[in-house]
Amino acid sequence: MTKLLGMTKFRALSLRAIALVLALSPVVAMAGEEGAMASAQVDLTDKASLQRGAALYMNYCSGCHALGYQRYSRTAEDLGLTADQVEKNLIFAPGARIGDTMATGLDADQGGKWLGKAPPDLSVVARTKEQGPDWIYNYLKSFYVDESRPTGWNNTVFPGAVMPHVLWEMQGVQHAVTEPKHSAGGGETEACPHGEYQGGCITGFTIPEHQKGTQDAEQFDRTARDISAFLAYVGEPAAIKRESMGVWVVLFLAFLTLLAYLLKAEYWRDVH
Repeated sequence: MTKLLGMTKFRALSLRAIALVLALSPVVAMAGEEGAMASAQVDLTDKASLQRGAALYMNYCSGCHALGYQRYSRTAEDLGLTADQVEKNLIFAPGARIGDTMATGLDADQGGKWLGKAPPDLSVVARTKEQGPDWIYNYLKSFYVDESRPTGWNNTVFPGAVMPHVLWEMQGVQHAVTEPKHSAGGGETEACPHGEYQGGCITGFTIPEHQKGTQDAEQFDRTARDISAFLAYVGEPAAIKRESMGVWVVLFLAFLTLLAYLLKAEYWRDVH
């Protein structure tokens, strides 16, 4: 009787676990279908990419955007860098030391005066955006010349962005390609899915040959991807260690499942 009660509870728990997995499956599938942005293909195990991203961020972004929740020392430890490498190549803020957080040298009041609002801290930007690092990747690639804007730049991912295109020397001066708006019937015009410019819908970008940047399209893709990967890491530094442990956790659960099956078989051996 005790064995039968034990097995009844075991089967009930098993059925509940299976039901939970089946219930969550549609949610996971739907989450994967959402969003039409190009994938940044971020790999947090690629330390070379994270190191390049750190260098690019500190050289092109840290002048305005702080990483107030990340320390230089933590970055050195996680990315396999020495303290000397970090001090020489990543620390640019006046008076900053290896144990400090990644502050910016830009005064918030000055930033607000020059740009209209102080540049935000980007410590968790990869987590606050619904598309995560994919949003950053597409944002960095979607700047185009717009003379109506105060900075001379606009962005299809974040229309009206105050930030100028700080990577233009690498990418080149990108111009929007447009086509006339189409009528949706009833005298109304269809909305432009990628934004509009000078009365037309933006369909893509072009970079004149004489304005090409120092990088070709593939190289700039890697630049945008590296920065996106670094900000994804900064948003959750523990993810690197957690993901490295994931394989071992799955193996442990598989082994535990085998033991549970063998235990079940032993309990039911004498039950007829």
